[in-house]
Amino acid sequence: MYALSDYDYDLPRELIAQQPAAERDQSRLLVLDRKTGRVSHRRFKDFCELVRPSDILVLNNTEVIPGRLIGRKETGGRVQLLIIDYASRQKNKNDSAIVCKCLIKASKRPRKGTRLVFKKGLSAEVMDFEKGIFTVKFFWKEDFEDLLYQIGDVPLPPYIKRRDKADDHWRDDRTAYQTVYASRKGAVAAPTAGLHFTDRMLLQLRDRDIKIAYITLHVGYGTFLPVRASDIRFHKMHEEWFEVSEAAAQAINRVKRNGGRVVAVGTTSVRTLEFAADEDGLIKPQSGYCDLFIYPGYRFKVVDAMLTNFHLPKSTILMLVSAFAGRTAILNAYQEAIRERYRFYSYGDAMFIA
Repeated sequence: MYALSDYDYDLPRELIAQQPAAERDQSRLLVLDRKTGRVSHRRFKDFCELVRPSDILVLNNTEVIPGRLIGRKETGGRVQLLIIDYASRQKNKNDSAIVCKCLIKASKRPRKGTRLVFKKGLSAEVMDFEKGIFTVKFFWKEDFEDLLYQIGDVPLPPYIKRRDKADDHWRDDRTAYQTVYASRKGAVAAPTAGLHFTDRMLLQLRDRDIKIAYITLHVGYGTFLPVRASDIRFHKMHEEWFEVSEAAAQAINRVKRNGGRVVAVGTTSVRTLEFAADEDGLIKPQSGYCDLFIYPGYRFKVVDAMLTNFHLPKSTILMLVSAFAGRTAILNAYQEAIRERYRFYSYGDAMFIA
C-alpha cells in the first residue's frame, strides 16, 4: 500500500489524449461505485443525472495564466521560462519591477545576475537560484498581466505534444485548457476534471436545484513532478495557495449538516476541502498554503463523491483517488478504461466516484 510500485500501471501511448473532445460534455464518463467496485459507462453530458438536489458541487475556479515565456539570454542563448507563483508575485514600486519564482530551461543554467530578454521589450534578471527554482525580477513599467496575455503561452503538461505555433491545437489551447468558470488567475495547470463542464451544463444543474460552491486552489508546478520516494509516506508535497470564502464554507457546511453529499470536482477541490476542514468535517473559511498529501489510510472528513480524470502512474493524484475508493478498485477501473479505450490525462475522459 505504501510502495511507489503499487501505483504503477501500463498505458498504451495512443490513449494519452493530445486534444480535448470536440465538445466538452461529449467526453466519456466512467462511473465507479466505491462500495461495490461496480463500473458503468456513460457520457459526461449524463453527469447531471448522477447528482441530487441535496448535493453540493464544489468547483475550483482557478485560472491558468499564460506564464510560459520564450526568450534568450542577453549573451544569445535560448531560454524557456515558466512563472510558478503568479498569485503571490511581488511588485517593487520604486523601479516598476515584478519578482516571481520561475523554472528556467536553458542549455546552461543561468547564473545570478544573468539578464534575459523577451518579446515586446520585456527584460528580466536572475536574482537567485535555490533547489531548482529561480527568483527572477522582471522589468516592465506597464500592466504585466496584460503583457503576459500578449506574449505568453499556456504551460501544457509535458505529455501533450505541440510541434510549434503553426499547430492548430496550439492556438486553441488557451481556451480549451481552461474551465468555463475560471475566474481567479494564478495556476500553472488546469483543474482538469472541470474541463468537461459547459455553461449549458451549469445552467442545467442549477435548474435541478443542485447547489454549486466555488473555491480556489492555484495548481502549482508540483503537479508535474514525479514521486521519487520508494515509500510514498516520505514524499513531500509542494505548497499551493488556496482560498475558501465564508459564503462557500457556509453553503458546504449547510449541505453536510442536512445529510447531503459534498461532490468535489477534481482532486484540487478534494485537497482544499480536506485541508480546510475541522475534525467534525466542517469547513472553516480561510486562505493560505495547502500541502496536504492524501494517500491510502487517510480518513476523509468532508468529501462524499468526486469527479476526476484518469491520472499518471505513480502520481500523487492516483494515490489520492486510491485513498478514496481503494487501490484495487481504482486499478481495476483503470484496466477497464484501457480495455474500453478511454482517453487519459488532462485532455482525456472523466471518472465519477461515489
